[in-house]
Amino acid sequence: MWPRLAAAEFKAGAGAGNKRRLARLVREGKRPGLIGYVAGEPVAWCAFAPREAYPRIESSRNLARVDDSPVWSVPCFFVAKGHRKRGLTVRLLREIARHAKARGATILEGYPVEPKGGKTADVFAWTGLASAFRAAGFTEVARRSATRPIMRRMLRGRSSRAARGKRESA
Repeated sequence: MWPRLAAAEFKAGAGAGNKRRLARLVREGKRPGLIGYVAGEPVAWCAFAPREAYPRIESSRNLARVDDSPVWSVPCFFVAKGHRKRGLTVRLLREIARHAKARGATILEGYPVEPKGGKTADVFAWTGLASAFRAAGFTEVARRSATRPIMRRMLRGRSSRAARGKRESA
């Protein structure tokens, strides 16, 4: 919920309040992300939605819009500790591309970290790693911080849902 809320809102809802907000999004049919499973066990999560759904991204100087193109943002990930470094982030990004395209997206945009030494502590990798985004077909389009590129993946063609003019909110 962090990128969806202003700082004061996020702090006020810390814990149970923010969990309720996320549950409400799901009940409303907003589908705020994907859950990754391994052997039937949920082990990963990734959020994605139209950029406008994320006020913190919209207000960030480092992540300011590159242009006026309508993009869907991929702001955060979680992968359970025992399942990290196994390519789950790349698999999630590929699935997100498929789901976002079906919901009308034409451009996916992410804000991963690219550590200077090539490695970063897990706690700082919640936005994903640039290497995973590259492996999933994203390219760097801007960089306003030494370690935080803005990366995009163009979603080719149009899904049948998008072609019918149906755009789902997030």
